[in-house]
Amino acid sequence: MSAADFPDQLKALDATLRNIENVLDLDKLRRSRAELEEQASAPDLWDDQARAQDVNSRLSYVSGEISKMERLRQRLDDAALLLEMAQDEGDAGSVTEVGEELVKLHKAIEEMEVRTLLSGEYDSREAVVAIRAGAGGVDAADFAEMLLRMYLRWAERHGYPTEVYETSYAEEAGLKSATFAVKVPYAFGTLSVESGTHRLVRISPFDNQGRRQTSFAGVEVMPVVEQTDHIDIPENEIRVDVYRSSGPGGQSVNTTDSAVRLTHIPTGIVVTCQNEKSQLQNKASAMRVLQARLLERKRQEEEAKMAGLKQDTTGSWGDQMRSYVLHPYQMVKDLRTEQETGNPSSIFDGEIDEFIEAGIRWRKQTQMAAG
Repeated sequence: MSAADFPDQLKALDATLRNIENVLDLDKLRRSRAELEEQASAPDLWDDQARAQDVNSRLSYVSGEISKMERLRQRLDDAALLLEMAQDEGDAGSVTEVGEELVKLHKAIEEMEVRTLLSGEYDSREAVVAIRAGAGGVDAADFAEMLLRMYLRWAERHGYPTEVYETSYAEEAGLKSATFAVKVPYAFGTLSVESGTHRLVRISPFDNQGRRQTSFAGVEVMPVVEQTDHIDIPENEIRVDVYRSSGPGGQSVNTTDSAVRLTHIPTGIVVTCQNEKSQLQNKASAMRVLQARLLERKRQEEEAKMAGLKQDTTGSWGDQMRSYVLHPYQMVKDLRTEQETGNPSSIFDGEIDEFIEAGIRWRKQTQMAAG
């Protein structure tokens, strides 16, 4: 891109940003922020801790969205002003600076544009994410733990609050399964493209002969249930088992029967929660996860019915969506979008936004092609 193209580039970015501001309804977001700020300043807010945390979480998210768009608008305006001044004064150095800023702005506005593609019925919900080790023995359990860290680091990078409901440790290393919530609006719409089977190829650190090992882990993303969803679960349809927690933990772990396992008898869905000290807290968390699983099952069944297809809502190991190769070369590649990188360490450290954005765009294109 030459300096002669900069004015046209600025106009194109301005048009894209205006479209984003209209779709996300910046004025409505500002009104929401004012309402939430009023609720957050209420003297009796913390009488109900769950509601207080919800209000503060939503306020933080809405304020962050507004700040992102306002900063982008300011940067774009500043770039246009700097270009005009640089051209008037023949300042080649400033023109180069504008070019560098345009590249950064293009990437940042493109990232924000992805949010406008999240228009599904449940996309605006918070998310519950379940990870389970698949084929591959101890390597698969280790891989499941690597994925848990990857998603928690991703959330941490964005300042998204998370709550881990369950971590079931494997005997030698890693995790059999883990379940956690990402408590921010649009977490489901954003992370739902991560659902599927993830595949790891590496020299196994658990093989004393140093052989290459392929292992698998499954990721399931579910929308958090809200009061309007009518996911009623009769008590006679649930079997409740309590047992002692296992794995690393504080002094209360392994000393009381605080862990809870819920089995939904009609569907066979099993949910466990053991990360809280109280059996009641674990049961409440497990019930939230069970409701989320049933809502996602319902969503998938409705989607399959509309498409005239029978869909396996339990997931299958044939549904591979991403490969992480550490040997004989280093590459992470999404098998749906062709998005790839030669830096697996950054991916495992939570830098997965490019993969998520590519997945959201791919899903939208697939939906448009099918519709």
